[in-house]
Amino acid sequence: MADKSINKEPSTVNYQVMWNRLISVVEEQAQALIRTAFSTSVREAGDLSAGVYDTHGRMLAQAVTGTPGHVNAMAESVGHFLRVIGHDNILEGDVYITNDPWQGTGHLHDFTVVSPCFVDANFVGLFACTAHVVDVGGRGFGAEANSVYEEGIHIPIMKFADRGEVNKTLLQIVRSNVREPEQVVGDLYALASCNEIGHRRLVDMMREFSLTDIEGVAEFILDNSRRATLACIAALPTGQATGAMTIDGYSNPVQLKLSLEIKPDRILCDFGGSSGIDKKGINVPLVYTQAYACYALKCAIAPQIPNNAASLAPFEITAPPGSIVNAVHPAPVALRHVIGHMIPDTVYTALDKIVPDLVPAEGAGTLCNFQMSLRPAGNSPVVDGDTSAQPLRAEVLTFNSGGSGARPTVDGMNATAFPSGVMTMPVEATEHSGPIIVWRKELRPDSGGAGKYRGGLGQYMEVGARDGFEFDFSAMFDRVDHPARGRHGGCDGAATRIELDDGVAIKGKSKHSVPDGCRVKMAFPGGAGYGDVQQRDLDLVRRDLARGYITAEAAREIYGLSERDITAVVNSVQRGTIR
Repeated sequence: MADKSINKEPSTVNYQVMWNRLISVVEEQAQALIRTAFSTSVREAGDLSAGVYDTHGRMLAQAVTGTPGHVNAMAESVGHFLRVIGHDNILEGDVYITNDPWQGTGHLHDFTVVSPCFVDANFVGLFACTAHVVDVGGRGFGAEANSVYEEGIHIPIMKFADRGEVNKTLLQIVRSNVREPEQVVGDLYALASCNEIGHRRLVDMMREFSLTDIEGVAEFILDNSRRATLACIAALPTGQATGAMTIDGYSNPVQLKLSLEIKPDRILCDFGGSSGIDKKGINVPLVYTQAYACYALKCAIAPQIPNNAASLAPFEITAPPGSIVNAVHPAPVALRHVIGHMIPDTVYTALDKIVPDLVPAEGAGTLCNFQMSLRPAGNSPVVDGDTSAQPLRAEVLTFNSGGSGARPTVDGMNATAFPSGVMTMPVEATEHSGPIIVWRKELRPDSGGAGKYRGGLGQYMEVGARDGFEFDFSAMFDRVDHPARGRHGGCDGAATRIELDDGVAIKGKSKHSVPDGCRVKMAFPGGAGYGDVQQRDLDLVRRDLARGYITAEAAREIYGLSERDITAVVNSVQRGTIR
C-alpha cells in the first residue's frame, strides 16, 4: 500500500511552525549583516532590514532587527527588481543591487540587495536586505544638494553577481566615486553574504518539511495576516479626521497635512495639501512616506500581527506628485528621513480624533544624526617629510535620539528613536571609527514635556576632533523651531539647540567647517507630555527628581512639589537611600 503521508498537505500546526521558522531565518539573516558590515551605522545602530519573499515578490517575513523605513519600503522594492530583471533572467547564483531612491528605500545612501533562492534548480523565493552605507560620493550626507545628481553615485537595478560571478567593473566604478571605498564595498559584500545565510536556512527548512516550494506556507501566512488585520480595522469606529504638523524644513517651514479615513475594511491616508518639493535635499519619495505611514497605523492598530505584504495591504497611502512627501525625480532626497520620521506623529494627530487614548504625544521624531568629515588640519606637521605617514581622512556618521512622546498610560522613553527604531551609537564605537572625541553625552534634564505622563528626555552631546584634525560638520536636525507638541493638555517637549563652543549658533540642516580645537555642542529634543500636568502622581515627580530627570526648579514650579518634599528627595539622594 502506498504511503499516504507522501505529498500530504502540511497541517495548520506545521504551517505555523514554518511561519515562525521564517521569522527566525530572516532574523539570522539580519544578525549576519550586523556581524559582517563595515559601517558602524549598521553594526552599532541596526540601520538595516532583511526579509524573505515569494516568487511573486510578496514579503512573507521581516527581521525583528531593522527599521520600518527600510523594511516597509523594501517590501515594494522587490517588485521593481522582478520587473526590471525579468523572471526569465533570474538565474541560480545571481545577486541584484540598487540604490535608486524611487525603486529602493528613499535615498542613495541605502543599498538594497536581492538574491533569488533556488532549491533543486527550482526558483522558490527571494531574500532581500538593505543597509545605509557611510558614503556614496557627491556632496556627502547632507541637505545641500539641488538635485539627486549631486548627492552621489546612482546604481540602477542590475546584477551585482551573474551566476556567482561578481561584477568587478561595477565595484571599480563604486570605488572610484566614494570617499570610503573599502567600507562601502565591504558593506556590499556583507549584504550579499547575509542573503546567502537566509538562503541556506530556507533550504534547511524545506528539506526538513519535505517541501518543493513555499507557495503553501506563503498563502497560509498572507491569508491569516490579512484576516487578522481586517479584524483589527473592523473593530475601530469608522470616520474621517485631519492631521497637520509644521516642522523646521531647510530655509522655510514645511507643512505636513493629512486626511485619514477609517473604513470597515481599510484605512486611507492622503497627504494632499502638504508643502511642495523643497529646493534642498529633505524631500521624500512616496515609497518612504508609505513605509512610515503604514508603520504608524500598524503600531497603533495591529501591533501583534507580523509584518508582511498582507498585513500592510489594508493601509492605503497617497500623496500628490510633486509634494514634499511624494518627491519625483530628480528632487534631492538625501535627508528624506528628517521629514519622513515626522509622518507617524502627523498620522497620530488625525487618528487620535477618531480613536482617543490610543496614540502617544509627539516625540523627537527624526533621528538626531550628524556626520563628520575629518582631515588633518592645515598646519598638521608632516612626519619626516613623508605625507603617507599622515592620518587618513575619515567619514564618521553617528546616530542619536531625542525623547519619545508620552503614552496614554506611561511616560515617554528617554533618548529612544521612534519611529525609526535604530539604536543610539555607543561613544566607544563612534570614537573608534575615526579621530573624533565625544566630550559629553548625557540625558537632558527638563527636556521631556510635562503632563500626567512625562515625555521622554533628549540628550546633551558635545563632539570635537582629536588634536591636529579639523572637520566639516553636517547637521541633520529638526525640532529647532517647532518642538514636539503635547497631547490632551500635555506640555511641549524641549527644542533642539546646536552651537559651536564659542556660542555661535548652527542651523539645524547645514554643513559647517569646524577648525582644529573647536567643538560642537548639541541639545537634542525631548518628547511631549500627555494629559494635564496637575494629574501627575507626585510619587512619579519625586522619582524623576531623584533620578535627575527634572530639576528642583521644575519640580517646584511645574509639578507643584513642596519645598519639604524637594529637600527630602535631595537629602535621600545624597545619603544614597532613595529607591
